[in-house]
Amino acid sequence: MWRRHLLRLLLLPSPATGAAAATPPSPFLRHLSASTAPAPDNSLASSLAAALAALSTTPPPATTPDAYFSLHFSDVRPTNALLAEALALSPPASSRAAADLFRFLVRRRSLHPSDGALAPVVRHLARRRDFPAVRALIQEFPTALGPDTLDAYLHQFARAGRPTDAVKVFDELPEQLRNREALTSLVSSLSAEGFPSHAERAAKKVANEIFPDDNICTLLVSGYANAGKLDHALRLIGETRRGGFQPGLDAYNAVLDCVCRLCRKKDPLRMPVEAEKFLLDMEANGIPRDAGTFRVLITNLCKIRKTEDAMNLFRRMGEWGCSPDADTYLVLIRSLYQAARISEGDEMMTWMRSAGFGDKLDRKVYYGFIKILCGIERVEHAVKVFRMMKGYGHAPGVKSYSLLIEKLTKHNLGDRANALFREAVARGVTVAPGEYKIDKKYVKAKKEKKVKKRLTLPEKKRLKSKRLYKLRMSFVKKPRRRMRA
Repeated sequence: MWRRHLLRLLLLPSPATGAAAATPPSPFLRHLSASTAPAPDNSLASSLAAALAALSTTPPPATTPDAYFSLHFSDVRPTNALLAEALALSPPASSRAAADLFRFLVRRRSLHPSDGALAPVVRHLARRRDFPAVRALIQEFPTALGPDTLDAYLHQFARAGRPTDAVKVFDELPEQLRNREALTSLVSSLSAEGFPSHAERAAKKVANEIFPDDNICTLLVSGYANAGKLDHALRLIGETRRGGFQPGLDAYNAVLDCVCRLCRKKDPLRMPVEAEKFLLDMEANGIPRDAGTFRVLITNLCKIRKTEDAMNLFRRMGEWGCSPDADTYLVLIRSLYQAARISEGDEMMTWMRSAGFGDKLDRKVYYGFIKILCGIERVEHAVKVFRMMKGYGHAPGVKSYSLLIEKLTKHNLGDRANALFREAVARGVTVAPGEYKIDKKYVKAKKEKKVKKRLTLPEKKRLKSKRLYKLRMSFVKKPRRRMRA
C-alpha cells in the first residue's frame, strides 16, 4: 500500500506549480515503465529515433556513440518491440547509428543478442543497402544469427538485385544453420524478386545434402511463372512429376496466370482457349480448381474487358465447390464500374459485405472506386460512394476530396464543390484551393428569343407584290417539252 501511495505522489504534479508545470518522471520511473510495460512506448521510441537521426547527420564533437547513448539513454531497458519501433521511425541515413545502438545495448546487457533482437536491425541496415555493416554485426554476434535474421538478410540481398551474394551467404552458413528452412528462405527470396534460375541452381547444388520437397518445387515453379518464363515452368513441373513430387496448387495457378498474361500480350482472343487447355491438363493430373484458380481467370478476363464472361465464371464457381475471395469481389466491382454497369457494381459490393469481406473495403479501395467513376464521368455515383465510405467509418483523405472537388467544378456544380471544400477544411484535411475550368458541354446555352420586326409600308407593299406575282405565275401554263427521238 505504501508503495502505491508513494508512486501516486511521485506521478502527481505539485500543487504549487500546477498541472502545466509538471516535472518529467524520474529515471527510476522511466526504468520501471520501460521494463514493465508490455507495449513499446511511442514517446521513447520517438526519442531513440531522433537520437539516431542526430547521431547520423550531425554527430556531437569529441563524443563516441557509446558516450552519447550512455548520457541520454542510460536508464532505458528496451525490448525487442521497442527497438523495432525506434528503427521504423528513424530516417534512412541512420544505418551505422542503428548498429552502434545495438552494440551499446548488448554491451550494457540491456538487450540479449538473440534472433528476435538482431532481425529488425539487420532488416533496417539491409534495406538501406548497408550490407558491410550487416556482415560486421553477424560476425560480431554469431550466436544471434537465426531464421528471422537470415530471412531478412537474404530477402534484402535479392531485393537489391544481388542474387549471387545471397547464394554466397547461404554457402558460407555453418552446418547447424544450413538446413531445409534456410534453403526454403533462399529459394523464396530469389524467386519472389525475379531470380528463379539462381534459386534453381542453388537448390540443385545442395540436392545431395538437402533434397528439395514439394514446397521448394512450388516456389521454383511459381518464380519462373511470375517471371514470364513459361517453358522453364512447364519443364520444372515435368521434372518434379518424374521425381515423384507434385507441385502445389499455387504453382499451377501461377502458371495459369503466366499463360493468360502471355496471351493478353500477344493475342487476347486466344486466352480462353489456351487457359482451357491448361485447365484440362490440371484435371488430367488430378489437380482440382480452387478459389485462386477462378481469381486468376476472372482477373485476366476483366483486364481484356470481358466483364460478362467473368460474371458467368463467377456464377459457376459453386459447381466446383469454390467460394470467391475478397480479391475476386474487388476485381469484379472495378470491372463493372469501368463498364458503366453501376447497379451491378453496387450489388456486387453488397454481396461482398454479406460474404464477410467488408473489412477489405478500406479507404484505399473506396478511393479506387471513386477514381474509376470519375474517369467515366459518373460524378453523382462517385459522390454516393464517397458518402458510403464515410458512413462505414472511413475518413476520406486529400486525394478523394481533391478529385471530387475538381470533377464537381468541371460538371458546373460549383456550390456542391464549395460545400465539399468547406467539409474538408472542417475535418482538418488540407486541400489546396485551385482554379478549375468548367467543361463547355455542361454549360446550358441560353436560347435567344426571336423578336418579330414590324414592317414598314414600302416593305409591306413589296412583300404583297411578290405574293401576287407568285400567285399569278401559278396559274400560267408552262409549255411542254418535246420528246427527243
